[in-house]
Amino acid sequence: MDDSFDHSVAPVDRSIDDDFLRTCLFFNANRLSRIVTKLAEEEFAVTGLSPMYGYLIRIVNGRPGITQKLLAEMLYITPSTLTRFIDKLEGKKLVTRKVQGKTVLVYPTEKGIALEPTIRSASIQFKAKYEQILGKEVSRLLSIEIERTSGLMEE
Repeated sequence: MDDSFDHSVAPVDRSIDDDFLRTCLFFNANRLSRIVTKLAEEEFAVTGLSPMYGYLIRIVNGRPGITQKLLAEMLYITPSTLTRFIDKLEGKKLVTRKVQGKTVLVYPTEKGIALEPTIRSASIQFKAKYEQILGKEVSRLLSIEIERTSGLMEE
């Protein structure tokens, strides 16, 4: 056997600057997402739904008969993900679907409408929580900048 190649792994230099984590968009966006998701889930726990389901119901309640296509676009999720969400909400009797030709329309049920005040309260509490942490103006500007940046990166 030829031993001219050194198979050992070079020792890791622990003095390497880890600053790349503080300037990495991937790392920081995921970190922020985890923190925001945790805060939202805590506030939405009273609804018995995840925040995404709560926002979906709010939209459907506000726009009875909205198309699944428009709903998926508004929530920035794929049609197949939306179908799974609606399946679950139909199972809980919070929304219902009606097919008109090739278009699927989503309507709230009485139970979904009745849950609206609790969902709105959770949304208000969630916003108050992050505004308390970040401040109102920073929260507003951060949301605007994240939406703008997301739009740029989707293009």
